[in-house]
Amino acid sequence: MQQNYQSITWQDDHLVILDQTQLPLREIYSDVNTIGQVWDAIKKLKVRGAPAIGIAGAYGLYLGVRDLESKNFTSFNVELNRWIEYLKSSRPTAVNLSWALERINQTVYANKNKDLEEIKEIILKTAKTIHDEDKRVCRKIGENGAKLVKKGWNILTHCNTGGLATGAYGTAFSVILHADDDDKDIHVWVDETRPLLQGARLTAWELKQAEIPFHMITDSMAGSLMRQGKVDMVIVGADRVTANGDTANKIGTYPLAVLAKENEVPFYVALPLSTFDLETETGDEIEIEEREPEEVTHLAKTPITPKKTDAYNPAFDVTPNKYITGFITEKGIVEPDFEKNIKKLFSD
Repeated sequence: MQQNYQSITWQDDHLVILDQTQLPLREIYSDVNTIGQVWDAIKKLKVRGAPAIGIAGAYGLYLGVRDLESKNFTSFNVELNRWIEYLKSSRPTAVNLSWALERINQTVYANKNKDLEEIKEIILKTAKTIHDEDKRVCRKIGENGAKLVKKGWNILTHCNTGGLATGAYGTAFSVILHADDDDKDIHVWVDETRPLLQGARLTAWELKQAEIPFHMITDSMAGSLMRQGKVDMVIVGADRVTANGDTANKIGTYPLAVLAKENEVPFYVALPLSTFDLETETGDEIEIEEREPEEVTHLAKTPITPKKTDAYNPAFDVTPNKYITGFITEKGIVEPDFEKNIKKLFSD
């Protein structure tokens, strides 16, 4: 199993991202040299996927502070926290972004007595550590999840959860990769994922790269396939999971979970521990990002509605925990009672 592309790399003194807005037609790598460019790349989905956003944000924080000429830690820390809030504002729903930034913030505070130039290097080192850890974690998620997959299964997935969305391998996609690597003879149903077609543009592209058999479907076809017995398992990723197991993910995930429950199809969420938000009790408290209506009224910048058509465009929905069979993490499979077992993940 080999991934011959990198969504994010640190090269010399700057970040390089694979611009996901250009896929699958063009494979373009862009140099990112400033914190403003990182914010823009996250906001405009040039880099996307909760773990990848967290990694990019960590590197972005270093780009923001590396040229600061603060005279003492207090003034440096004020600027650091200003940049943290700025980066958080790019996409508020995905918890990995705030998790990565707060991890760096705590590391900085623990080293506040050191020289400021040394602290800047510690920030960069921490960003690289977050990046490397994510690669290892995603591999483990895949290994754990593949044990659930039986030979010949048809797996349905939504949005994009592959190496494009993470440091490497992916989350739900890592399960697919590892099941294929284990000769499980799987087939994948790929939701197109309206309105920005992350399934059609990105997941299909990654499955082609991995030479895994798949068919793309419109989002509205999933229920019919389940009723016909053509789906054995649904695996999705997550942008935030609350203390009770309610899950925020790409819009369209909730109806998939309801359909899976109705048709007795197991519905799993694959994610790293960094995507759990134990400070938020239920999904009702999650801030849902609302994006520009043009993403709904246009397709590849071509209008598909009458002029001045209003559109509602939430980027995510929340799936209540009762629809979820289990969570696939680097520490293993989490089953109900979710509130109890999620908490146990962090106490072991």
